[in-house]
Amino acid sequence: MDLQAMRREYGLGSLHREQLEADPIKQFEKWMQQAIDSNLLSDPTAMTLATVDAEHVPSQRIVLLKGYDHTGFRFYTNKNSHKSQDISKNPQVALHFAWLPLERQISIIGSAIPLDDEDNDRYFHSRPKESQVAALASQQSRPVESRDILESHYQSLLKDYENAEVPRPQSWGGYSVHPQQFEFWQGGQHRLHDRYQYSKDRENWRITRLQP
Repeated sequence: MDLQAMRREYGLGSLHREQLEADPIKQFEKWMQQAIDSNLLSDPTAMTLATVDAEHVPSQRIVLLKGYDHTGFRFYTNKNSHKSQDISKNPQVALHFAWLPLERQISIIGSAIPLDDEDNDRYFHSRPKESQVAALASQQSRPVESRDILESHYQSLLKDYENAEVPRPQSWGGYSVHPQQFEFWQGGQHRLHDRYQYSKDRENWRITRLQP
């Protein structure tokens, strides 16, 4: 396997300053809609969430974006998970969208702020009942002896709540990542990619072209 010999050109498009929205949220919305409309991505809302623990050890995982506005980018998880433990010690996180079929990437740096109970309850009860029960059954990131044990516990809870509302576990909830910096990346020929960084300058956003 010769990985060094594997290469391809990027030529689907380019990104110029005059094409960019002054507001990075609007630019994100434009690209997100194009990603959805392309039908080339099975999970356009999938994003890598990078955190750093108390010992400064980084880790990454894929989570799903469940909403965004000018206050932040929202995702939900088990608050006892590895990611939540990291955030409790260091709320600075990074998000990354890799839309490779479109030759596009978006990176976002910001602070993860816990959502309130009202928001957590509203989203939890909008999920399919099976997903609600799964959240109740799983103690995320903790060891389990076998898949059978997890499945048995899940099926038992599914029967218990067949005709009842599933209570949201207090350990389950969401975060809003308040953005401080964005980068929009469009693949370019000969590796001369187009990169633009949005940095917060008081109440305004400053746009800078970065070299590839």
